[in-house]
Amino acid sequence: MARTLLGALTNAATRTATATPVPFASRASAYTRGLFGASRGTTAQLDAMGSVSTLFAIVNRTAKAEAGVEWKLYRKAKSGKKEDRVEVTAHAALDLWNRPNPYYTQSEFVEAGAQHKQLTGEQWWVIARHESVNLPLELWPVRPDRMRPVPDPEHFLSGYMYTGPDGQEIALRKEDVIFIRTPHPTDPYRGIGPVQALLTDLDAVRYSAEWNRNFFLNSAEPGGIIEVPNGLSDDQFDELRERWNEQHKGIANAHRVAILEHGKWVDRKFTQRDMQFVELRDVGREIIREAFGFPKSMTGAVDDVNRANAEAGEVMFGRWLVVPDLEAVKDALNHRLLPLYGTTAQGLEFDYVNPVPEDVEKESAQLTARSTAAASLVAAGFDPAGTLSAVGLPDIPFKGRPVAPAPTAWSDAVSGLLGEDVEAAMRWQAVAVIDDNTCDPCRENNGQLYRNRAAAYQDYPGGSGYVHCTGAEFGNECRCRVVKRRKTGDDE
Repeated sequence: MARTLLGALTNAATRTATATPVPFASRASAYTRGLFGASRGTTAQLDAMGSVSTLFAIVNRTAKAEAGVEWKLYRKAKSGKKEDRVEVTAHAALDLWNRPNPYYTQSEFVEAGAQHKQLTGEQWWVIARHESVNLPLELWPVRPDRMRPVPDPEHFLSGYMYTGPDGQEIALRKEDVIFIRTPHPTDPYRGIGPVQALLTDLDAVRYSAEWNRNFFLNSAEPGGIIEVPNGLSDDQFDELRERWNEQHKGIANAHRVAILEHGKWVDRKFTQRDMQFVELRDVGREIIREAFGFPKSMTGAVDDVNRANAEAGEVMFGRWLVVPDLEAVKDALNHRLLPLYGTTAQGLEFDYVNPVPEDVEKESAQLTARSTAAASLVAAGFDPAGTLSAVGLPDIPFKGRPVAPAPTAWSDAVSGLLGEDVEAAMRWQAVAVIDDNTCDPCRENNGQLYRNRAAAYQDYPGGSGYVHCTGAEFGNECRCRVVKRRKTGDDE
């Protein structure tokens, strides 16, 4: 029976405590902090998505693009070529990936992990196993700020510590966790994401938005100072503040005339124009897009965007943002999850349907160039079958040049109806020397009519020598040729 995440973590802690007498918590001491520094504010990185609109748009669009990709399970081919693989439609690993747990579909699971990866550079999966058999039964996405690797001075890693919402720490074995990350340059136990480099800029964007909001809440006027000649008692100070707020605070009281009995208003000369909030927010958007390498057109912007750079942006988005994350997930599935199924998963691999849009013009130009090269090589005398693979084209069975189709009753009927018009259109004719040395194929094709030179030269390359001649078997050269007929029907 499936266990919930809490039950899985609790049981994992019990198993770990039994198998490993040394507590995990004691190993996560100053060893990690001393070598690789303190916390990097992972919770703040996760919260940033809900506070800055540009960041939300980038992370949301990327995560949904990854979640919409189709996954399949294949059995590898001996040739090593992807096109030779055989799809596997029934396997426990495929069932798990299609439905990671009772509360997450595959799409929701992938999207949640992609959000974590985009925001923190880390994606964590916890494996829940069946109580009676040691096989993965459920996969759960876990927030990166709740997971902590436990280093080991001898074996590099002892396991992981999960901190629950109530602060309870639960020890997890290495085999119960799948960790996907963008490697951190100074901390081999953690990942790094663009938001870590953007926190200061994200704060600036958020604070500028809040300043604009408070500008309107506070009478839509810049702040100022009320100067009084003498000190005020606490009661006088409170009375002045309450009266001022009552008369002037809020948008409805904007621009009302202020009457001060024993004070003077000193205006602070900071306006929205002085603060340049429009420019500040534009710069913030550009910095965020730059950190993620996100195409401007993919955020829905229409200024400076045309069809050409919009299509180029779509290709760049798929190739450089979506595909690298999918490759990391595929690597985790094939090298961390599938081995847990033992011999039943040998020779299997997960793969995704490439989300990068095809460049139709490029593909067409490439195919034309390869076809032209193949035709030139074959005309020069190279083997047709080997030529295709040499220029990068798929193998096509080659059975020689096609034989001219024999006349049918339908074609004879049409010819009879059209009369000489059809015969006149057949401008080329096969001519064979008929004697005792003439082979049967040449004798039978004698007088055959062809519509044009290309059709005639298919059977008689260069104008002479029938391709199906069998005289060479008896030491005789073919003496057949094709000639162009005059409009009167006489041979030239």
